[in-house]
Amino acid sequence: MRRFVRTAVAAALVATVALVAPSAAQAAVRNPVLFVHGLSSSASTWNTWINKFKADGYQDSELHNWSYDWKQSNATTGSKLITKVQEVLDATGATKVDIVAHSMGALSSRWYLKNGGGTATVDDFVSVAGVNHGTDVSLFCFFYTSCREMIRGSSFLDSLNSGDETPGNVNYATLWSTCDALINPDSSAKLDGAVNTSVGCKGHTDMNDDPSNYTKVRDFIA
Repeated sequence: MRRFVRTAVAAALVATVALVAPSAAQAAVRNPVLFVHGLSSSASTWNTWINKFKADGYQDSELHNWSYDWKQSNATTGSKLITKVQEVLDATGATKVDIVAHSMGALSSRWYLKNGGGTATVDDFVSVAGVNHGTDVSLFCFFYTSCREMIRGSSFLDSLNSGDETPGNVNYATLWSTCDALINPDSSAKLDGAVNTSVGCKGHTDMNDDPSNYTKVRDFIA
């Protein structure tokens, strides 16, 4: 009888491990996510989506947002991403991160990918309403370096978009709105070589707060 009980318990444990192992393995290979905000913003702009990621099973250690001086050159912010990404990798033990950027944050993130060695440390990159090819609206804040760089035809954008817009073995995606008042023209948000998805008519500041956009981002980086 005792032998039967031991055998039954052992069988139950094996079955339990078989059920648990796949999810544990999935958690082990999931990349931490680094969120990059845009102009006149801060890390808190991602709070809604971070809470959604947590509700979908992500841990605090897998979700990283940060604030930077948005007035400085996007190249300066991009160079700071070198340090920030390494901090995330060191803290998590991961080998790669996923980057989700909003608006101007796409420019510093892409600078990092193109010029800062980011193609070796980034698995997925998602640009949400990214000012990838500039916008006429940035003329209204031209007194900031970051804004001048967003003017269509700026030397910064010409350099960033020269050659391959989606370099390296990275999965690229963009979400763009058909009525984004802050990105003119709307098509500026798209990137050659990326999965470019129109999300219909959504306001610029709603793009990284919208539930359906969140689902698209979550599924892309999964």
